[in-house]
Amino acid sequence: MKAIWNGVVIAESDQTIVVEGNYYFPPDSVKRDYLRESSTHTVCSWKGTASYYTLEVDGKTNTDAAWYYPDPKPAAANIKNHVAFWRGVQVQA
Repeated sequence: MKAIWNGVVIAESDQTIVVEGNYYFPPDSVKRDYLRESSTHTVCSWKGTASYYTLEVDGKTNTDAAWYYPDPKPAAANIKNHVAFWRGVQVQA
């Protein structure tokens, strides 16, 4: 699977985990040069508190386009620190 935005591959892995229709990429498969920490957080009743990244590629910004769970609840322990994408990021095989 690949996560692509603004013509650039942000993440690539054959070890993604699908949860609720979202592909979570292992931490080491994500190109960190394109990620900027965001102050945004949301709460899922069964996964816990999500943290977000803003993507920056070739001078363009996609605010809060990636998220991850740094300290998930036990039911979601398998996606700890894995990164998922939305907001126009194409995830494809």
